[in-house]
Amino acid sequence: MAAKRSTAAREIDLAVVMPWMKSCKRMCLWSSSDYEETSALGQGAFGIIVAARHRATGEAVAVKKALPCPPSRNVSTSTDMMREAAFLATCNGHSNIVELRAVALEPIGSSLERLSLVIGLVGPSLHDVLHHKRGGRPFPEAEVRRIMKQLLAGAKHMHGLRVVHRDIKPKNILGVTGGARDRIERVKIWNLGLTVSMSEPMLYQRCGTRRYMAPEVLLGKPDYDATVDAWSLGCVMAELLSGMPLFDGEDDATQLLSIFSILGVPLFTLWPEYKSLPLAGKVVQPPCKLHRNKLRKHFPEDRLSEEGFEVLQGLLSCNINKRLSATTALRRPWFTKNTVNAQV
Repeated sequence: MAAKRSTAAREIDLAVVMPWMKSCKRMCLWSSSDYEETSALGQGAFGIIVAARHRATGEAVAVKKALPCPPSRNVSTSTDMMREAAFLATCNGHSNIVELRAVALEPIGSSLERLSLVIGLVGPSLHDVLHHKRGGRPFPEAEVRRIMKQLLAGAKHMHGLRVVHRDIKPKNILGVTGGARDRIERVKIWNLGLTVSMSEPMLYQRCGTRRYMAPEVLLGKPDYDATVDAWSLGCVMAELLSGMPLFDGEDDATQLLSIFSILGVPLFTLWPEYKSLPLAGKVVQPPCKLHRNKLRKHFPEDRLSEEGFEVLQGLLSCNINKRLSATTALRRPWFTKNTVNAQV
């Protein structure tokens, strides 16, 4: 349902956002008067999320609103929002990616309006469920398997459309709870603010959240691809199983040291590309005694089965040529032999 447009001419710089409009031809357009805010859901570097009710239909939605910025940034912010809207519109229709309902325009001055994204109202983030509701208590393997199957299915859908999220983490995964208070029935990937298309020139800047950032990104690789999302999903899986982030450095150098201390130092035989990465020569490697992969010690068999460990180890491969893609991971026995417990 498209909202009526005011005669204030919607003087947002359409010349700037027009490149993204082609992906959003059927997108509903609301104004801020079409919905009533009901509660605050959260705030981050990008802006704020509020729960809202559509006045005409009573539909419950969430609205992602950019934080106030100087006038010089208004056009840039609108462009960022429209770009994210375009990626959401491209990925719409998959049950494990948040649904874009509309784009809303909010007056911010006499002649300008700010874009906001109206999305389906889901539930708390995995971060909130794990670290607040559960107090860091790990999820059992069966539930992690179900969650990971859904996340990998969502990532597979995005990657099939040549879309790379670049910032998959528990805070960017929303959960639908049911039954037990902290049981996750369904998960949805959201917050596509850093997303890129592989159809664009493949020279990307370092981006994402350090704890979940693939080592090749930390090492300055400019032409990374969808495999960075697979690494992030491996980090999410490890956090769900242990109740805390697996790699947690204070800066890029200590983050890499944390990775190598668990997965082993990057020997040429295991990761041939390592020495050619731009920042490889600046990394201080751990002592020789840490050359071996110690991932299994962090996830013993009483916590994670052999089939589950195969998936975790495959996602957390420093060598991108051996890292599991979302499609390949879903074919592993952990998922195919556990169809009842891992239903999407």
